[in-house]
Amino acid sequence: MATTPAWKQKELSVGQVAARSGVSVSALHFYEREGLITSRRTSGNQRRYRRDILRRVALIRVAQRVGIPLAEIRAALESLPDGRTPTREDWEHLSEVWRQALEDRIRSLQQLRDDFTDCIGCGCLSIDRCALANPRDRYAEHGPGPRRLIESERS
Repeated sequence: MATTPAWKQKELSVGQVAARSGVSVSALHFYEREGLITSRRTSGNQRRYRRDILRRVALIRVAQRVGIPLAEIRAALESLPDGRTPTREDWEHLSEVWRQALEDRIRSLQQLRDDFTDCIGCGCLSIDRCALANPRDRYAEHGPGPRRLIESERS
C-alpha cells in the first residue's frame, strides 16, 4: 500500500509540523497549551494537526519575532471567524493593528540606542554625565526607575 505524500496529507503529526515549520515539538506543545493552535487526538492518543496549522504557526513566529506578546497573538487569532486559518487579508488587518505598537517599540529602541552610552535615564548621580542630564536628581521626583525613558515612552 502506497503512502500519501506529505503535501497531500490533510493531517500531520507533531513531528511533521515541527519539521515543516522549523518549530520544535516542545514549542508546538506550548503553543497548544497557550491556546494558539489546536490538534485532535487519535485513538492512540497521538496529536494530529490539520495541514493549515502551518500558516498559523508561521504567523505566530513572525509576530513573536517582532516582539508581539503571546496574549496579543492569541487575541488576534481568536478574533478570526470560527478559529480559521489566517488569510492574506487577515494578515494585512492584523499587521495594521500591530503597526502602532511596533512603531512605538522602534522609537523606544532607537532612543535607548542613542542614549545608552551617555545615560540610561536611571536618575543616579554616580556617572559624571548625570549631573548634566539630570541635575540635582530632578527625575527622582517623578518616581523610581529609568524616568527619562519611561516618560518619553508615554509621550
